[in-house]
Amino acid sequence: MATRKSMWILLGAFIIAAFLLGSANQVMAETWNCKIMNKLAKIEGSPIPDAEGHWINFQMREGATMCDNGEMGWHKTSVIWDGIKHEGGYTQYVTLTLLDGSTITFSTQSKGIPGAYKFEANIINGTGRFKGIKGTASGAGKFLPPEKGEILGKAVGTVTFDFTLSPN
Repeated sequence: MATRKSMWILLGAFIIAAFLLGSANQVMAETWNCKIMNKLAKIEGSPIPDAEGHWINFQMREGATMCDNGEMGWHKTSVIWDGIKHEGGYTQYVTLTLLDGSTITFSTQSKGIPGAYKFEANIINGTGRFKGIKGTASGAGKFLPPEKGEILGKAVGTVTFDFTLSPN
């Protein structure tokens, strides 16, 4: 009789555990490897008179993102740059809009490298299927020499997104 009662208690505990584990939110982790290219859409700047060659500027860059998993979209980058003689730091915000209208936004503060860039960023927002996204973005690339009539050259590079999504 005690064995039969123990079996019912064990079976009941198993059913309750299965229900609790089965109803827990599953978190999906993803990594996207993407190629990017963009061009300068707008720039405004001003010299700062405290040192020779000190400038601050605001840039808007726009371009395409194509990922190895087939995802693609357009990105807009807002950059605030502060440097002396082409060396300095920047803060940037990037919003990637995918073909279905969902967005991923990340931000970073980094040091500029003449002719190139490299960054580690935090994903700060997502909309649509990326609502509640948490993760990071990292990237590197270079600036092409400006063509005739361009102030700054186009940028080409890569970005890797590492993120998690809750199914809710």
